Amino acid sequence: MAGQLASGGSLSSPGCAQHSKIHEDVKDYYGKRVKKTDDLVLNACVTPAKALTKHVQDALKDVHEEVNSRYYGCGLVVPECLENCRVLDLGSGSGRDCYMLSKLVGETGHVTGIDMTDEQIQLAKKFVDYHTQKFGFSKPNVDFLQGYIEKLGDVGLKDNSFDVIISNCVINLSPDKTAVLKEAYRVLKDGGEMYFSDIYADCELPESVRTHKVLWGECLGGALWWKEFFKIVEKVGFSAPRLISASKVPVVNKELQELTGDCKFVSATYRLFKVPAAVPREKSHVIYNGSITGCREKLEFDVNYTFNEGQTVTVDEETAAILKSSRFADEFTIQSLGKGSPSSGGCPPIESQGAAVDPFWLSEGGIPSCSTACSVQSKGCC
Repeated sequence: MAGQLASGGSLSSPGCAQHSKIHEDVKDYYGKRVKKTDDLVLNACVTPAKALTKHVQDALKDVHEEVNSRYYGCGLVVPECLENCRVLDLGSGSGRDCYMLSKLVGETGHVTGIDMTDEQIQLAKKFVDYHTQKFGFSKPNVDFLQGYIEKLGDVGLKDNSFDVIISNCVINLSPDKTAVLKEAYRVLKDGGEMYFSDIYADCELPESVRTHKVLWGECLGGALWWKEFFKIVEKVGFSAPRLISASKVPVVNKELQELTGDCKFVSATYRLFKVPAAVPREKSHVIYNGSITGCREKLEFDVNYTFNEGQTVTVDEETAAILKSSRFADEFTIQSLGKGSPSSGGCPPIESQGAAVDPFWLSEGGIPSCSTACSVQSKGCC
């Protein structure tokens, strides 16, 4: 790949010529070189994120076989509570995730996929009518746009227009990560969520990795140092990232191993929320009502909080604000404890559990001190 591709903060603002070159290389890689999943050199982009619920598995079974065969995602990204939502898929590829999501959101919901690769967009569009009929909908609830995830306005996506954004091993392929997250923040509604899997590095990558075309196409060359990702998120305005899952990404190809050296990689899933500034940040008692499809008995919100149906749980200020302002508000009974109130024996704030946001720590088998959210009644959990 021509030109120097910096990692960390400088990766977010290379020159226009570098942007164009990276985009063209990725288009070529996924449009011409990689025709099916088996053409990938590494397994970075086919690692599952976590176990799928039955209703998601059932939706996947209805996706056309040809669409499934061109799937290169690093881990299926399916947030909970999607009925009637407007969803945007950044880097939608062959459309597998979009079609699966179109069934989950239902006929009154809508899914938009955007991808810069013409071959992938054309493949996805072929099966709109097939899936509309398969799901028994009277009209399509999915569409596909060709464009760049750094410039969503160029394809007509307006401010505050989506409830949820997903992305599946795509942001690492962008030469401007900050622009991607800024655009995501712009098009999300207040209380909206970005739920996505991506590849992260445990360090700032050396130039030999950053400029290698195959490593970039295989999702490693453009991987952000995970701590730099947190800085960008804060700058853009999202709430602090909530870690969902993480798994090691081994570099099994010997030639590529020599290039990556001691650099390590993980596939990690995070969720980010656009929390309105006016929403009070107060510790609260919350009770999950068990009404979310596929999560009746418990909702695994992140590695810090798992909410069991009917159980009273003390949550920190940021978590309470997220639940109050997001699509999850109707799924919980929330009682504020007031600013500065003690946690009544519940889990300490997320910020005090630093290791619980480190994907490498989690991929090594780390367990947060409160891996299941503490109920008010529990003793000695934290």
